[in-house]
Amino acid sequence: MQKLFDIIENFQIVGVIDEVKPLGTGLINDTYKVVTKGTEDPNYVLQRINHAIFQDVEMLQDNIDAVTSHIRHKLEEEGEDDIDRKVLHFIASNNDKSYFYDGDSYWRMMTFIPNATTYETVNPEYSYYAGKAFGDFQAKLADIPAKLGETIPNFHNMEFRLKQLRDAVAANAASRVDEVKYYLDEIEKRADEMCKAEQLYREGQLPKRVCHCDTKVNNMMFDEDGKVLCVIDLDTVMPSFIFSDYGDFLRTGANTGDEDDMDLDRVGFNMDIFRAFTKGYLEGAGSFLTPIEIENLPYAAALFPYMQCVRFLADYINGDTYYKTKYPEHNLVRTKAQFKLLQSVEQHAEEMKAFIDECLKTQE
Repeated sequence: MQKLFDIIENFQIVGVIDEVKPLGTGLINDTYKVVTKGTEDPNYVLQRINHAIFQDVEMLQDNIDAVTSHIRHKLEEEGEDDIDRKVLHFIASNNDKSYFYDGDSYWRMMTFIPNATTYETVNPEYSYYAGKAFGDFQAKLADIPAKLGETIPNFHNMEFRLKQLRDAVAANAASRVDEVKYYLDEIEKRADEMCKAEQLYREGQLPKRVCHCDTKVNNMMFDEDGKVLCVIDLDTVMPSFIFSDYGDFLRTGANTGDEDDMDLDRVGFNMDIFRAFTKGYLEGAGSFLTPIEIENLPYAAALFPYMQCVRFLADYINGDTYYKTKYPEHNLVRTKAQFKLLQSVEQHAEEMKAFIDECLKTQE
């Protein structure tokens, strides 16, 4: 624990540290709450950045600095109050960077947001809040002047993910290709349609936006009255299609089963969650979305279970080298569950289109 105190001394904080204790259950970065002694002094959050995943920390922090300063400027323009609780504030290190390298690990500090909480609950109410918050997040960043980098290259690139699968099939490292022929055939049947975002982008019809790329209910902070304060966990903020934020939330939030559910009868697409999230998202993001982006929202809902199905299947064929598994068939079970979710999404395609049209009419 003394090492953490030594790390903190490299940041320009206010106050005297009283204690440092673990915070949250994040899977990527190690996170600690830094409590100061003075009642007037702020508390802080200290994080060790996982630079095995985020290999260009300078780019990562430049992205976050650009995004938080732009949102802060927008909030000031709009005359918002309580701005320090509505946008993350990172503390400069003694060399005036927003991170510190100790020779082994990269660290950053931000001001702890008081009287705020996160929720794990995925229900229609919180799905609506999530849709509105992430839509508003995108809207505020639609005119950001800075050019952001990709903190995880090709993260949501469907063409890239299919190439990974096809390479896995060609190598057949674990001799598993024959047993998964059905899923490979089903994936290939949909491949052209599922890669249309990249194709539309090349044709100049679909723009890339600044997106969060990890849209979950627990990546928002709520105030004492249950209102959204701000979007958090900005490591994956980077240029992407708006489908990333829209489709990725629905893949997890609207799944009636588990991501690795063995009982496929439990897996389906929850239209109540879809309607709530979509209503909120269109309210938040509607000011800048193009017709082609709106038209393809049902495609986005299908894209992400498809993409995750491809990724789980590739890992299974490779011999489980990427995702942690609890038993030998785990990645295959995940593949089957994601494919079942995809089929359920496809069955609701017309219903989704009708609901989106209805939302747009009420907003006119």
